[in-house]
Amino acid sequence: MTQEWQQDVLGPDYRALTLELADDDEGAVVATLVRHAPPTPEPLRPSRAVLYLHGWSDYFFQTGLAEFWSGQGVAFYALDLRKYGRSLRPHQTPGYVDDLATYDEDIEAALAQIKQDLGDPARVMLMGHSTGGLTATLWVDRHPGRVHGLVLNSPWLELQGSSVVRHFSAPAVARLAKLQPKAPLPNVDPGFYARTVRKADGGEWTYQDEWRPTPSFPVRAGWLAAVIAGHARVARGLDITVPVLMMASARSLISPWWNEDMRGADTVLDVESLVRRAVHLGPVVTVVRITGGLHDLTLSPAPVRARLYAEIARWCAGYGWE
Repeated sequence: MTQEWQQDVLGPDYRALTLELADDDEGAVVATLVRHAPPTPEPLRPSRAVLYLHGWSDYFFQTGLAEFWSGQGVAFYALDLRKYGRSLRPHQTPGYVDDLATYDEDIEAALAQIKQDLGDPARVMLMGHSTGGLTATLWVDRHPGRVHGLVLNSPWLELQGSSVVRHFSAPAVARLAKLQPKAPLPNVDPGFYARTVRKADGGEWTYQDEWRPTPSFPVRAGWLAAVIAGHARVARGLDITVPVLMMASARSLISPWWNEDMRGADTVLDVESLVRRAVHLGPVVTVVRITGGLHDLTLSPAPVRARLYAEIARWCAGYGWE
């Protein structure tokens, strides 16, 4: 059955489209494409588009990001991947896949809709945050010539603690994933990242708690094994031929105890390991460090966001849409 665009939960400037995908072992599967569609005097059909992929235990609600891209004359789309956010169904294990390439179907369905909306000549860039950044990176490497740029917002390119931790942990995780792939692992989320973001805790943002819970959705062995396999692929070196913009906070602050300085740092990933990995993604990689940035740079305080968007605009002027 063909689905139609509906008004999204974000309000009248946003539309959502359900993308029906092939069933998996848990049953019916969908992804959800969200488009920023503010009213205009005349119908617009931009020649450029961005497709955004969210991170782990997350969904798209970053309206400022959509407004930035629209202000650049770019059609903005975001994809709530299968089993996340708008796409999560009661019979599903939240966020679970056992291979990041599973998302190829979600991405292909989204790109097909974008081409239908804008026409085949439209140029598309992929943008990803955290785990979505890892997924986007691997997809672009496997599908050369399909998009015209890659923008990464704190992409999860390596385990916290570097490749040494990955080498020691990977065999144990792989064994558990083979025996009990959906076994939940101990939750180590202290809720500090949410505290830096959520309006009720001193941040700026409100969102659907059931789609972005604190602590996060349970991390399961099969999913973590898939992520570690993705990290190993990145560590071997990629050959992404389009320009890449990789952005991360200027510093990490990862601690079992709360510190107010966390409101200006990445409290989730080791940004130094991300930067080291980024320069091996392809021949043209721009790395930008954002002072005061949170893990999701688009949720940082307003002056930090202004710097972030200025850097994206500058990069686009030099490298974007090649």
